[in-house]
Amino acid sequence: MIRSVDRSPVHELLSSENNVVYEIPAYQREYSWGKEQWDALFDDLLEDNMGHFLGTIICVNQSIDTTKQSVLELIDGQQRMTTISLLLLAVYKELSCRKDELDEYGLSDLNNLRRMLVLRNPVKQRLLLQRQNHNSSDFQYVLNEAGFDLDKPRVSHVGLRRIGRGLAHFTRRLHNYLDADITLDSELPEGPIAKLFDLLERVKQSMIVKLEVENHTDAFVLFESLNNRGLPLTPIDLIKTTLLSAADKHGGPGLDSAYSSWSTWLDELGDDYGTQERFFRHFYNAFKSQWQISVPNVPIATRTKLIKIYEELIRRDLTGLIEKLDSTTSVYSRLLGRRRDDTQFSEWDKALADLTRAQGAPGFMLLLFLGTNQARYGFSDIALAEVTRFLTNFFVRRNLTNTPPTQDLDRMFARIIERILDLEATEVPGVIRRELTAVSASDEQFTQQLVGPIYEENAGVTRFILVALAKKYMTRETEIDLWRQIPAGESKEIYVWTIEHILPQGENLPAEWIQMLGGKEEARRIQSEQVHRLGNLTISGFNSALGNKSFQEKRDRVDKEGRPIGYRNNLHMNATLANKDAWSESNIQVRTDELASEALTLFSLD
Repeated sequence: MIRSVDRSPVHELLSSENNVVYEIPAYQREYSWGKEQWDALFDDLLEDNMGHFLGTIICVNQSIDTTKQSVLELIDGQQRMTTISLLLLAVYKELSCRKDELDEYGLSDLNNLRRMLVLRNPVKQRLLLQRQNHNSSDFQYVLNEAGFDLDKPRVSHVGLRRIGRGLAHFTRRLHNYLDADITLDSELPEGPIAKLFDLLERVKQSMIVKLEVENHTDAFVLFESLNNRGLPLTPIDLIKTTLLSAADKHGGPGLDSAYSSWSTWLDELGDDYGTQERFFRHFYNAFKSQWQISVPNVPIATRTKLIKIYEELIRRDLTGLIEKLDSTTSVYSRLLGRRRDDTQFSEWDKALADLTRAQGAPGFMLLLFLGTNQARYGFSDIALAEVTRFLTNFFVRRNLTNTPPTQDLDRMFARIIERILDLEATEVPGVIRRELTAVSASDEQFTQQLVGPIYEENAGVTRFILVALAKKYMTRETEIDLWRQIPAGESKEIYVWTIEHILPQGENLPAEWIQMLGGKEEARRIQSEQVHRLGNLTISGFNSALGNKSFQEKRDRVDKEGRPIGYRNNLHMNATLANKDAWSESNIQVRTDELASEALTLFSLD
């Protein structure tokens, strides 16, 4: 059934020395990975040492004449292989722009990278995508635009679809990575060329297990077997096993007691593995100096170091570790919004909810330290709320500009904790403000992102900004809960109020919009350039009722009782829209500048 199993680095799978082509069958679903997966790959590559494991692919060998080329039909793994190819292409374009700065070795590496993406003889793409949603033609288009000698397909508006957006996202991440003023990880190289080749090497050394089978029947049987085997063991599972095993030994706290503690911790943290993992990283990073739990040669906890860290901490002092985890998981639970007094919802709890909505969970490390030491410093909940609100402003700016980079955040907060460890309580907030302001994006960088295609960059933070702008003008009499959620299936909730694109974002623009914007080509150009900008976005509780309707219909829409649910719904941020008879490119630009100016003030670090 299985023809071969190889655990190979990416540079071998896409080697310039071979003629292997990976073809995605036409029946496969379209490429669907997005920002979350793109960022996870990019961040993991920077965080891990060489040899990051990317997963498994399943191939059927379709080769007829192996002297010409080997064709492997990709039954499983198209999402990661496509994403890797887009990242390699982004790196190739950046290196090509700096070709004059490369020495002979650099030029050779650039040429080899070129052959990882496109075969030389005959000239052919290394990865052949399926045709759904223009995947194949879009990929061929971006390769052609990068200088590869391929036929240029007749396709427009590539940037609106997944392939173009993925390449653009990796390009932005590369620019942020190369332009970062500081890097807290001293092991990373200096200079754009060195950084690009270091990242390229990390991609090339990443490992993939390739399972090759002889026919489609075997491929699908194997695919079903792999995907129904249950979840693999995680670092958290292995830490639990190590802890309980140690507790069961003579002289330990006892298996029952340790299991009870472990169960309580997971009750506090919730079922999400990512949250559990983040807590165990934050615990070590926040308290390694205060409680002298530092592990040699592990200055910061990363995903790949967790098992090593906790095996050592369990070996040293299991009872003391359990006591410390008992006290800190309850604090972390409050940060997560999972443990609040039903009779009291303090200012700090409100601020924590906003920090979470602004995707500020990396800041929980600092707040875990402050919350655990609240009595020691004499901090009130109001004082902690003030620090948390500042963190929220910091993360709104960071999550749009990627400044400082993701891979620097844990080290940055660990450094801040080191600096405030022995300070008086009155000095702590000022030091936190100065440290974060020093590494934050400037007002110019923040503004540049605010006036750009902000929704495409980060839809979640965009929603947070829009809600904050809307709430700014609310009073007690007009207040609306724009974060209200309603059930949507088993154990799932969705927001009532969501982002509404005034000029619709779909490819099939209605005739009314095309006519208003000056014809089909002009309308498509305006949509491509303006649709995701702040000025074209608002908040609506009736998104599905507005959809692709004309501007006038969206503006005047009412429900069955005659209440306005369109742009005349009395939200202050819709006041401009309520008085417009048409919606043009200049209207979007003016409103973008206005809202960006308000956001800059609202999320100031001064």
